[in-house]
Amino acid sequence: YRHYMQKEIFEQPRAIGDTLEGVNGITPELFGDGAYGVFKDIDKVLILACGTSYYSGCTAKYWLESIARIPTQVEVASEYRYRTSVPDPRTLVVTITQSGETADTLAALRHAQGLGMKHTLTICNVATSAMVRECELAYITRAGVEIGVASTKAFTTQLAALFLLTLTLAQMRGHLNEESESEHLKAMRHLPVALQAVLALEPQVISWAEDFARKDNALFLGRGLHYPIALEGALKLKEISYIHAEAYPAGELKHGPLALVTAAMPVVTVAPNDTLLEKLKSNMQEVRARGGVLYVLADADTRIASSEGIHVIRMPEHYGALSPLLHVVPLQMLAYHTALAKGTDVDKPRNLAKSVTVE
Repeated sequence: YRHYMQKEIFEQPRAIGDTLEGVNGITPELFGDGAYGVFKDIDKVLILACGTSYYSGCTAKYWLESIARIPTQVEVASEYRYRTSVPDPRTLVVTITQSGETADTLAALRHAQGLGMKHTLTICNVATSAMVRECELAYITRAGVEIGVASTKAFTTQLAALFLLTLTLAQMRGHLNEESESEHLKAMRHLPVALQAVLALEPQVISWAEDFARKDNALFLGRGLHYPIALEGALKLKEISYIHAEAYPAGELKHGPLALVTAAMPVVTVAPNDTLLEKLKSNMQEVRARGGVLYVLADADTRIASSEGIHVIRMPEHYGALSPLLHVVPLQMLAYHTALAKGTDVDKPRNLAKSVTVE
């Protein structure tokens, strides 16, 4: 591998396998002793995180509300700690942090505790970190040391841990029967193989990256649980290739951003289903006249095909609820290869630090 980031992208099948190792069934004890009592004592979830970890929390909100049926709020840690909010002691406060030393996330945790919210859980990649010491419960992701500043394997392992949390809360709230549990676990065990198949798309992603390296701007669109993945794809491109990129929910395109779309503004669409694609195509026909080009990361079962101004990379399978873990990987590779083509310092982007331990 030429860079740590590329190595870490390709380590994701192993990292997910390690993170799920020893998970033979869904049980509160996965999250530590006393988890059963804590999970029985809560009826909402508050997720606190920064950067890429915040986007994993945004993805988890969709899972927690749709599968576990538990009201969930996700807050940027640096915002939450300084605003007046309404605390509820029956909240599970979940912090997400790769290093476990992120200053704003630690401060947000302490702020929540100070407001009387005592039930705390962290999803963290460093077992010896301050965050793990300060939280009541923990799930340690086993991504291994992540050296590249732009987070890749830490993100996908966080998603795996958050999906386990979703299944656990669903089970305790009576929304997960044995059949669903075994189906979800089977899908999770298949993730390493599924990720390997997605990594094999790299040559197709490289051809996209050659186009992107010549651009100054990019737009990412996603819907539902793929909207946070669009946000993460845009962040990765910003961080390492220094291309200005924004993500929007797909339905927001005509509420403003459509004005930006020209030949100079590629539009990346994450995991659209056929009905969304029909809407998007009609939008894109308006911009095709101005040279707008669409790059579609399509599900296996969508009918879209590449045509003039529409470039399609088709995913090997349809993954259901776990789709975000797989769709993010081509976006990681797109950022990496675009940065490579531009000659930027991939592992140490300017102005950024690996873990933000100062405010």
